[in-house]
Amino acid sequence: MQDGKVFFGAWVEIENEEGEVKKFRIVGPDEIYDRKDYISIDSPMARALIKKQVDDEFEVTTPQGKKQWYVNSIDYQKKK
Repeated sequence: MQDGKVFFGAWVEIENEEGEVKKFRIVGPDEIYDRKDYISIDSPMARALIKKQVDDEFEVTTPQGKKQWYVNSIDYQKKK
């Protein structure tokens, strides 16, 4: 069962130490279109998030260097 962990199709809210919050859904690359709240399952952020749970800390390598993030929430229900 995927409840409680991040997998394909999850809506995820994450936060970094600076208090920056991001909310997005992990989808296939062909589902993104022009949506700013969707990220590809193939992206570094999504790959780092897979199998994480709420309150987990994870690291993502970005062009600006490595960044630490925390998982605030995971949901599989459609958001409005």
